[in-house]
Amino acid sequence: MKVIDLRSDTVTQPTAAMREAIMAAEVGDDVYGEDPTLNRLQERAAALLGKEATLFFPSGTMANQAALHTLTRPGDVVLASRDCHILKYESGAASALSGVQIKTIGAEGIFDADDVRENLHPDEQHFAPTTVVAVENTHNMAGGRVFPADLLEGVVETARTAGLRLHLDGARLFNAAVATETDPARIAEPFDTVSVCLSKGLGAPVGSLVGTSLERAHELRRIRKRFGGGMRQAGFLAAAGLHALEHHVERLAEDHENARLLAEGMERIGLAVVGKPETNMVVFEFQDTLAFVRATRARHLLVNPIGPGRFRAVTHLDVSASDVEETLERLRAVLEEIPC
Repeated sequence: MKVIDLRSDTVTQPTAAMREAIMAAEVGDDVYGEDPTLNRLQERAAALLGKEATLFFPSGTMANQAALHTLTRPGDVVLASRDCHILKYESGAASALSGVQIKTIGAEGIFDADDVRENLHPDEQHFAPTTVVAVENTHNMAGGRVFPADLLEGVVETARTAGLRLHLDGARLFNAAVATETDPARIAEPFDTVSVCLSKGLGAPVGSLVGTSLERAHELRRIRKRFGGGMRQAGFLAAAGLHALEHHVERLAEDHENARLLAEGMERIGLAVVGKPETNMVVFEFQDTLAFVRATRARHLLVNPIGPGRFRAVTHLDVSASDVEETLERLRAVLEEIPC
């Protein structure tokens, strides 16, 4: 029986064409800035994001944390959405590496200008300075939710008026762009730093990028080295990223459609779906978490529990429409075994 892995869009295997691109990559030492394939990737990504420069990182966590490090000083406060990735899933890196405090605002992955205004610290000696607003788009724990453009406009205006800097955790920025038919550069434009992930959704095995200004990129390169992210012949990884940007962005619409079909099918068989998927994630509920995990794994179906009685299923490059149909058949069998 085929394993259907819906835990994340990070579990994909490189396609045959991507493997060929990796093997054929021209490489050099990137610590010296001499890897031609990596340089091409960074130039291509900068153009897509509308930024003066991008820098390649081995992980999304390092990308986010290096960006925050350049935007803050120890003791600073960063305003970010509740359950944001930079706080929930990055091992306390903001406080451990940069001495930064993250204050969460809003709900269900979004917040507005009033949330920002109401949570700014007074500019006096008793309070840590609020210096950065971080937006996550799409929002992982909110089920791949797209940050609404009208709310973002107000957040940006308020932040700039208050003298704050802006970071976009855009690990799945291309999902947001495809879902809303928006140019990625338009989404990235207001932000001082923008991280995007090549191994979430786009199907590359490794890598994230941070887009920013030329001036900040110089400091970002220093921080990347300090954090252990300086790499040598990284062009093999960059070749996969280039292939992903050239061939796997528009096809994200297929993942979004598969998520919609999966959600509709789950509702038909009696599972409680939380909201409607906006991109490639379906959040649903089943009261007995452990029993559900055991029953699905026994049927070679993998989904992630993200809270008591709550699960997330993610569609991706390695999940076809027929896999969605098979998933629903296996879930139907699970519900016959342990009714919800």
